Amino acid sequence: MSTADATALGAVAIAQAVRSRRLHAADVAKAFVARIAALNPALNAIVQHDPATIAREAAEIDRRVDAGDDLPLAGVPFTTKDNLWVGGVTVTQGSRLFRDFVAPADAVAVSRLRAAGALFVGVTNCSEFACKGVTTNRVYGTTRNPWNPERTPGGSSGGAAAAVSAGLCAIALGTDAGGSVRRPAAHTGVVGFKPGTGVIAHPIGFQEPVFANSVVGVMARSVADTRAAMAAMAGFDARDPQSLPRTDLPDALRKPAHANGLRVAFSPQLGLGYPVDRDVAARMEAAAASLTGRGVRIVRADPEWPTDADESALMPLQFAGLASIHGEAFAREPEAFDPDIATQIERGLALSGTAVTDALLLRDRLYRSLAALFADFDLLIAPTAPVTAWSLERLGPETIDGRTVSPRGHAVFTPLFNHTYVPACSVPCGLGDDGLPVGLQIIGPRGGETSVLALAELVEEEYGAQFVSPRSPH
Repeated sequence: MSTADATALGAVAIAQAVRSRRLHAADVAKAFVARIAALNPALNAIVQHDPATIAREAAEIDRRVDAGDDLPLAGVPFTTKDNLWVGGVTVTQGSRLFRDFVAPADAVAVSRLRAAGALFVGVTNCSEFACKGVTTNRVYGTTRNPWNPERTPGGSSGGAAAAVSAGLCAIALGTDAGGSVRRPAAHTGVVGFKPGTGVIAHPIGFQEPVFANSVVGVMARSVADTRAAMAAMAGFDARDPQSLPRTDLPDALRKPAHANGLRVAFSPQLGLGYPVDRDVAARMEAAAASLTGRGVRIVRADPEWPTDADESALMPLQFAGLASIHGEAFAREPEAFDPDIATQIERGLALSGTAVTDALLLRDRLYRSLAALFADFDLLIAPTAPVTAWSLERLGPETIDGRTVSPRGHAVFTPLFNHTYVPACSVPCGLGDDGLPVGLQIIGPRGGETSVLALAELVEEEYGAQFVSPRSPH
């Protein structure tokens, strides 16, 4: 196998080639470093990248393989979002306040990928404090979508999504507190998986504004690659109070499960009347119909949400979190903050304890509503986003299906599943009328990671990978 072929391979194939010595990790490193040099300047997906360090770490992986170490992800290039710690690397959270911060240690997810033989190749761009649905900040600038450089990849993990979509890495780590892995994956034609709360331990790193919501997630070119990454990262860590003490997860995630016979609720608007562009709605209908033909029982059904179910009623949790963590810095240096983040902090500082408690109580009611649905169904499917990627200049589309929407109108289908702690995955299911990717969101009950990925694999078989490997961005 030639070195040039390495960037066309997914994570599982790269690891197999390196373990069998058809490729060396050093070969993989050279190929991906060259691709990053060729494509990243136009995309601005990767914002920290050190070819010399990559070469040294690749040589160490080759030494470990030759020594007989068991490395399930040998030589697999991965990136980390700019809010996840990588020891010795500058990590800014997209904020001027942290432009000189050097992480003192690896996040647990990072250390587990490295233990499995994966090769760190760079840090990807994100919005400030990962609290916006686009990927731009005043430290590194704006990230572009590989499918159309005038469109956003979404956010806040847009750099991660763009890196996978453009073939700059095989696996990208992101964080998802309201859809920040799933929506960018949908907008760039890759798989984006948010495990349930506590599946990937995260005791080392920055304090997240919505700490009970945010999880480490993964983007990859395929469901198989996603499973391989998850198998390496899942597992208990006593330092994380949310970490699940399950010892079966790595093996369960490593092996493909079967989707045949699953009972799946199809909720095109999540029972909340959210507008969806007609081309996206048509792709949802087609995906549901295709699954029916593959042995899956699809039934139109909506969760019976509480009457006040809406992301806006939950936003006080994010506002309060930002104010608690960054309020003192904001008082000292307000000009250092993105204006949109500054507004959120100001709102958080003005909140009452009652308003925050109301949001916490709503989260409990949402969880019970979803649990009631999963008493009758194994999984739920819905759009990941109601639109394809929009213009770089805007926080969100102005209209959806002809209706004027708020800047968060594009994001309404994902946050409820963070507030209810469940696994959810975006998998490509075709292209919109503008030729840009559309994602189907698959949601499972707590502990339902393997079923979610099984159905995602079935969708992937139906549609094929949407991953584009451009010679130049387009």
